Amino acid sequence: MTAVKPTSISISNKKAYFDYQILDSIEAGIALVGLEIKALRAKKVSITGSYVKIINGEVFWLGGNFDVLDGDRQRTRKLLLHSAEIDKLIGKSQEKGLALVPLKLYMKRGRAKLEVGICKGLKKYDKREVMKKKDLDRDAGRAIC
Repeated sequence: MTAVKPTSISISNKKAYFDYQILDSIEAGIALVGLEIKALRAKKVSITGSYVKIINGEVFWLGGNFDVLDGDRQRTRKLLLHSAEIDKLIGKSQEKGLALVPLKLYMKRGRAKLEVGICKGLKKYDKREVMKKKDLDRDAGRAIC
């Protein structure tokens, strides 16, 4: 009997890490259909530009793009959370300046999970500071070598 290595399937929203300051995150399950799971396993998914919205006490993911042959590529998908987590998200999303942004999509024990971040938008000058710091760190690293 040979041991099978688990495949690491993880799709990250790198733009969210640049555009937002992540204050907290919650792991949520996703209600997907068979073709969408196949697309996720093939890493044919884009979560950049998507967002999370609360409608009538339920949490939905909008704008996630799955590369499927037939069906709706950007349909609204329901997120599976406990009621305490939904209440936490409702309270945080009603605060001014906070947004619910998908950060990472991955498989965990055969189930699709979405990491939802409670984020605060960064200003343009904050982004410039981050870029400047990265440039200085890179230059310092090159000077050492």
